Amino acid sequence: MTELRVVELSAATIVAVNNLSLKPGQEQYLAPVSYGIAATVINPKTSWQRVILDGDEVVGFVSANFDPDAPEEHFRSVLWRINVDADDQGRGIGRFAVEALVDEARSRGMNHVDVIYEAGDAGPAAFFERVGFTQVGETEYGEVIASIQVAP
Repeated sequence: MTELRVVELSAATIVAVNNLSLKPGQEQYLAPVSYGIAATVINPKTSWQRVILDGDEVVGFVSANFDPDAPEEHFRSVLWRINVDADDQGRGIGRFAVEALVDEARSRGMNHVDVIYEAGDAGPAAFFERVGFTQVGETEYGEVIASIQVAP
């Protein structure tokens, strides 16, 4: 691994983000990238979308929203999507992306970041627990709500 860095999603990186691969079974837990990218158009002031580069290679994507006025608490500071290319999983890239997300939340005055995901054997629960998220509830549809605290 060379030097990881976070850059804004751009015309230069969007094709590579759309082509990030998944390990078998992961596709059922991840909405198409275009869903997350559409959020930027809908909420350009609150949406935060970043690409993770290893050198010049796109290896991951993270999408979040920061809206202190959202009516539901778990939508005020929320991780919508994190995707690390299948060949690059297990190298610390996801942890790096979550750390960048937490730094952004801190800079916006947030005290936590939530994530909502579907439970399942091949699902993301183990990853989220490893990087510091704790289950705090569930949605009316049975999805898990987990939270990570943001230290000042």
